Amino acid sequence: MSILDRFIRTKTSDKFENLDQPALVIAPMRRAHIRSIMPIEQQVYPRPWTAQVFVEELDQVRAGKRHYLVGTIANELVGYGGLLYVEQDAHVTNVAVHPLWRGRGIATELLLDLAWEAHRRGCNAMTLEVRHTNMSAQKLYERFGFVPVGVRKKYYENRDDAIVMWCADVQQQEFSNRLRQIERSRI
Repeated sequence: MSILDRFIRTKTSDKFENLDQPALVIAPMRRAHIRSIMPIEQQVYPRPWTAQVFVEELDQVRAGKRHYLVGTIANELVGYGGLLYVEQDAHVTNVAVHPLWRGRGIATELLLDLAWEAHRRGCNAMTLEVRHTNMSAQKLYERFGFVPVGVRKKYYENRDDAIVMWCADVQQQEFSNRLRQIERSRI
């Protein structure tokens, strides 16, 4: 599947296919999206990024140091996610879905695109931090092959611990097979 196909594809699973709910579309994040991202950011993170942080991150996209996506349904931005590149690794900076749209596979779709991008880019591994209390996110990441490797004490708001998770061997056939299996399971 080409990068263009991944960016413009729409979901055809039962979760998104009915007359009342148009398809999810994943596309590159643009500055024009920031206005729609901010309400989600403010709802899902106790210490949200500012609009200026997103502007700066998108500047890094143009420099080839980041990769950011948005998910939309009809004209509504429902989620977003990003990668930061560090040498041969990709760090998941965020995967966020509007609370009203959770539980519909949107985070899975965003993470699929981020994982395929890390693979295409030649990254050897992916890493992320997840709040120790966020069990649903931990399960999602485990599905993609991330495993806990450590804890960052009081990482979030100087209060909550973060579990550091790594997914090694991004260039191995097993990783590609895992991603294809996740893609097949949504249909």
